[in-house]
Amino acid sequence: MSSVRKDPVASVVVVTWQGAHLLPACLQSLRRQTVPHTVVVVDNGSTDGTEDLLTERFPEVVVIQTGTNLGFAGGAQAGLEAAHTPYVALLNNDAVAEPGWLAALVGALDENPGAAAVTSRMLLQDTVPPLLNNTGVVLLDDDYGADRDLRADAGTRLEPDTVFGFSGGAALLRRDAVEAVGGFPRRFFLYYEDTDLSWRLRLAGWDIRYEPTAIVHHAHSATVDQASDRFAFFNERNRMLMLTRCAPAPRVLRALLRFVLTTGSLALKRVLRRPVPDVPVFAPGLRLRVLGSYARALPWALRTRRTIRRSAR
Repeated sequence: MSSVRKDPVASVVVVTWQGAHLLPACLQSLRRQTVPHTVVVVDNGSTDGTEDLLTERFPEVVVIQTGTNLGFAGGAQAGLEAAHTPYVALLNNDAVAEPGWLAALVGALDENPGAAAVTSRMLLQDTVPPLLNNTGVVLLDDDYGADRDLRADAGTRLEPDTVFGFSGGAALLRRDAVEAVGGFPRRFFLYYEDTDLSWRLRLAGWDIRYEPTAIVHHAHSATVDQASDRFAFFNERNRMLMLTRCAPAPRVLRALLRFVLTTGSLALKRVLRRPVPDVPVFAPGLRLRVLGSYARALPWALRTRRTIRRSAR
């Protein structure tokens, strides 16, 4: 493993798994950035030629070979630990940054000393007319996280503002603030790790900002099918773990009770042969797997909850 130089203003972490077909466009866009930076690629055990691609075409990149798939959460944490710059950016391997992207994020974080993160303006790739992917992350009344402004017109949200959370797809983080609240939750593996970290940063007294001039183009879900069992499992389980770690106790209990009752209702409908949407999140078997995995992780979630609540302002 190579060491990361300490002179650039920021390190850009790109987590990848079986993404050799996506990396060239992403990494070429980072070559065009206008501020000094180091690029750290965390390769989660790819077997598709990623290692050779990086060696031959992108020799300037620091490569971390994890040897196994740690998911986005574990990969992002590995990249964070390898970076020694004050600022650490995240960029999805299926995203392409405009040349002024990193400079805009750095400027926004410099100008907002009370902010721990700045999230980007993410556009959906190849949409006509152009549509937004997100302008950060919001937490809905039903306790689900969501992309703010998903599929809104690209002319929406043209002013900087404060948002609940940053999107792990393209954001800049203040490294010492992130480390102080525990970094990325490796146990999540995939999904909600950015919302969980945003919540913990906010509890610690930090703001999360949105910068509209920091623009990336994103091939949304190029690496994971959002209609898959895998997506539904991690999305539901990690949402419950995030709430358990960060939310007030009544909110946690309400969400857990709703999940259990909905699971029972769906199982009964299946027995009575009543119509149920044919999507994984409504499958009783998958929901029972979510509950089982959540129960096994509950001691960890409660232990970390105590630490999070003690440090909250």
